[in-house]
Amino acid sequence: MSTNYSLLFYLKKPKNYAVGAKPIYMRITVAGEPKEISTGRECDPARWNAKANRAKGTKEEIRNLNAYLDTLERKVADAHLQLVKDGAEITAESLKLKYLGKDVQRRHLMETFTEHNRKMEALLGKGFKPNTLKGYNTSVGHLTAYLSKCLGETDIDIRRIDHAFITGYEFFLRSDMGCSAVSAAKYMKHLRKIVNLCIAHRWITENPFAFYKTKAKPREKEFLTPDELDRVAKKEFGIPRLAHVRDIFVFCCYTGLSYADVRKLQKTDIAKGIDGRLWVLTSREKTETSSNIPLLPQALEIIGRYADYPPCVAKGLVLPVLSNQKMNSYLKEIADLCGIAKTLTFHMARHTFATTVTLANNVPIETVSKMLGHTSIKTTQHYAKLLDTRIGNDMLTLQQKLAGT
Repeated sequence: MSTNYSLLFYLKKPKNYAVGAKPIYMRITVAGEPKEISTGRECDPARWNAKANRAKGTKEEIRNLNAYLDTLERKVADAHLQLVKDGAEITAESLKLKYLGKDVQRRHLMETFTEHNRKMEALLGKGFKPNTLKGYNTSVGHLTAYLSKCLGETDIDIRRIDHAFITGYEFFLRSDMGCSAVSAAKYMKHLRKIVNLCIAHRWITENPFAFYKTKAKPREKEFLTPDELDRVAKKEFGIPRLAHVRDIFVFCCYTGLSYADVRKLQKTDIAKGIDGRLWVLTSREKTETSSNIPLLPQALEIIGRYADYPPCVAKGLVLPVLSNQKMNSYLKEIADLCGIAKTLTFHMARHTFATTVTLANNVPIETVSKMLGHTSIKTTQHYAKLLDTRIGNDMLTLQQKLAGT
């Protein structure tokens, strides 16, 4: 297959031509097949050098015209080079379309984003969770608002997305939408996914995120100290709903289960492990990775309290878990009654298990990561950074060595 082409500029005689300037056309020829493109310029025949394919003369308007034709010639050469790099078939038609930018179907951002979300919705329960889709739908709303307010448009050609669009959108999220740095970073991540999708399909060739870097830092994960955990676990509550929520919270402090995981925990998920003791043998709702956890005495005691609890027996559940909103609301009451100044949330139980219950008691980080069901140990390492126990122990060892010398 030939990859060569020839290029010719010439004056084309229009219909009913009498005198005056003629339009300049460009003819691209590949393997004997010609395609014509108008240059949008004209030239007097007396000023045209057919052999040189350029206008003749030294006046500024002639120099500008020839410079313009030189630019067109370079653009054709660039289009040809791109076709060669892509391994595409090179014909006069394909080269013409590449030069004109019509070789690929024009794609628009919101159209592509909406299509992505429709596919995600069709795969709910097959790799995607409703909350994930909810976040992406929120992103569509934010982008629509940004396009409307800042650009006065309802959609935009993805080839127009550049660094200014990216940074402008982040500023819009922080200023107009009132998003925190972490929330804004999440929505920027959604947009980056759509951009990467466009790059993969070669709908765009340059990455507008190339020089973008988020400045958002993850929030410090709060957890209960041993004293605070003990206060919550031993507190006597006269109100049953508070006692139930406290029990489930403490259970998660000693198992590391998240709200979604403990809510779906079935009695069949409690079984004997390889050591003959009772384990939680389940998979994480969020990542679908296995999460196998030996049950500590504190967790076993709480399971026993609800073994014959009617709502649990009816559904085969281990614990009577309320909605996340109610759990967090009641935990604020529990924190006040236990004299804890921290904003107590249900997810803090998972942080407490990772730090106070395991890492602070010298459980290897690899083991903790496995029990938490993390897909990367880097996630678990963030908990280790919160503790100064290792530093204290190492310095105590050093102090003892120095004292013995």
